[in-house]
Amino acid sequence: MSAPKKKSGRPLNFNGTVADALAKGLLRHGVNMVFGQSLPSALHLAAKSHGIRQAWYRTENAGGAMADAFARVSHRVGVVTAQNGPAATLLVPPLAEALKASVPVVALVQEVALTQTDKNAFQEYDHMALFGACTKWVRRLDQASRVDDYLDMAFRAAVSGRPGPAALLLPADLLLAPCEPGEVPRSQSLGCYPLERTMPGYLHLEQAADMLAQAERPLVIAGGGVHLSAASEELAMLQEDASLPVATTVMGKGSVDENHPLSLGVVGYFMGTGGMAKFQRDLVEQADLVLLIGNRTNQNGTDSWTLYPPNARYIHIDADPMEIGRNYEALPLLGDAKLILSELITILGGRDLSRRLAARPALEQSIARGKKRHQQEAKSLLRSRRKPIRPERVMYELNRRLTPETVVVSDASYSSIWIANYLTSLAPGMRFITPRGLAGLGWGLPMAIGAKLAQPKAPVVCLAGDGGFAHSWAELEAAARMGLDLAVLVLNNRILGYQKHAENVKFGDHTDAVYMSDVNHAAVAEACGCRGIKVRKPSELANALDSAMTEPGPVLVDILTDPKAYPPITSFEGKLAM
Repeated sequence: MSAPKKKSGRPLNFNGTVADALAKGLLRHGVNMVFGQSLPSALHLAAKSHGIRQAWYRTENAGGAMADAFARVSHRVGVVTAQNGPAATLLVPPLAEALKASVPVVALVQEVALTQTDKNAFQEYDHMALFGACTKWVRRLDQASRVDDYLDMAFRAAVSGRPGPAALLLPADLLLAPCEPGEVPRSQSLGCYPLERTMPGYLHLEQAADMLAQAERPLVIAGGGVHLSAASEELAMLQEDASLPVATTVMGKGSVDENHPLSLGVVGYFMGTGGMAKFQRDLVEQADLVLLIGNRTNQNGTDSWTLYPPNARYIHIDADPMEIGRNYEALPLLGDAKLILSELITILGGRDLSRRLAARPALEQSIARGKKRHQQEAKSLLRSRRKPIRPERVMYELNRRLTPETVVVSDASYSSIWIANYLTSLAPGMRFITPRGLAGLGWGLPMAIGAKLAQPKAPVVCLAGDGGFAHSWAELEAAARMGLDLAVLVLNNRILGYQKHAENVKFGDHTDAVYMSDVNHAAVAEACGCRGIKVRKPSELANALDSAMTEPGPVLVDILTDPKAYPPITSFEGKLAM
């Protein structure tokens, strides 16, 4: 059979082609949206004919971040497309973020024609090598008969075990080639995660339950794996039934209700003056048993491996065997957090928990004192009337407007720390989306777009610094074109804050590039077809946030903030960061 031909004046018919088979395969895996520009055009046109929506981006790296956040919020695989060559190279940063953060994304990348391989065709590049280090799996589709085979392998790689990204390369000419259906039609859907929930051996579960019941000072530190497993409800039950104090990492924020009397808040490298969990540090450092759940024990989460107690015993729940015991030797509970926590709750129901119950009143009082001391210490910043505006005041006003359904998305750098410290998780499972795999600047806005597309009815708020926002402000136009209701808050301090302050702490001086102009971001938003609001006084914040969170379409609030303000990073304590 020959490739389909276009009849004069009529669109090309993709029925029976590889592109058509791919679109049908995407439908089978539950995909109803693909993030892409134009290429691979044949795939997008075929997908359109099957009712798969195209969500567009302006730059490929932003498209990858959109697909990432879409996957985090929806629990479905995010699918992104790109052209070969320079467009494909721009997918590397978001795929690397997804790899480190364990987010399932499938990248469908156009490749040069099979007949032109290794001939220096236009924008030809070694995509196998390019994606080898930033995905779990990468292959090139070379035969029309293998469409379902390779598409299923890509999705299975993305959602199995520890989730992550996969890349499938699609030669341009092969997309138009005829594709005969397989002898046995496939019906399995692989588009949701976790795909297969696994459990460790029962003896280890029994041992873990005994350790939790008998410990004098146990502590749970929940990471992003709780959200990946959709295990927030089980964690909340364990917290309540076993009277266990729970802290989280930044990516784990939202896995428990932070107003619960046994919730410590976010712990890590920002427990300095003004930090949410500053006065809970003793509970972490003095724990005799630590239960880690989906926690990578990375540098920031452990304050450079100085926060977690070295002499404590550890239990580690994770889907990746290589994370268990990486930095802290632990009783391994390899498998799915949701299933494991559910089974632990059942086993603990048959244990003597009198020690936990007896310790609970004093423990709750200690945590409450710590929270009260934090509020007293931070009150002057949270209610500050200073100009330029303190970021803590912005967080105070935003926090008053949150509901459990609100999805808060931040850019990297200081933005992630502001929301971790000064916004409150109001219910188990509330989502705070932060790029913490590689923590690349510029991913806040595109991630907010992906989150909104995943949950169209949920309020979505994006927080970004002016430095990070400059990486992706073109995506405002994409959001406006898609008619998305988004509140985008830009903390405009006219510097690269983290860079300048860290350089001052480390070297006593800073590089010249940290200074930026006072860009009129509200005007940029208006130029992109969005509403733009400038805020220069604290008294203007309330009305601006109300407008941003209620008006239709993307609304950007450009907030002039204090360039001398920095979060409570512990390594900055007692040092001149300004």
